[in-house]
Amino acid sequence: GGSGGGMAAEGDVELELETEPNGSGGGSDGAGGRAAEKPRKHDSGAADLERVTDYAEEKEIQSSNLETAMSVIGDRRSREQKAKQEREKELAKVTIKKEDLELIMTEMEISRAAAERSLREHMGNVVEALITLTN
Repeated sequence: GGSGGGMAAEGDVELELETEPNGSGGGSDGAGGRAAEKPRKHDSGAADLERVTDYAEEKEIQSSNLETAMSVIGDRRSREQKAKQEREKELAKVTIKKEDLELIMTEMEISRAAAERSLREHMGNVVEALITLTN
């Protein structure tokens, strides 16, 4: 029975081979139909290609952007540091009353540093400082 099975398999292969030429030969209309579909396939190929180049360009842009961003961030940081120092200097100039400071500390139950800071930020105005702290 084994050889018979082999024969059947060969028969199958022959059948498949026969159907193929019939399919393409008989389908001359079908071939025409395929031609109509071709541009769509071609377009998707072009689109893929564009996508690839876009991606490559994006990568280049990103890397240069990163460098720029890093330097910008660096600049901003140093500017912020300077601004902070300037602000601290300005705040240090503000004269505050010891009793105002103590009032805020007791009222708000905050550290001396925090109380002093808020007082200075409000140019020594204890009322404004308290209002801000209660909000």
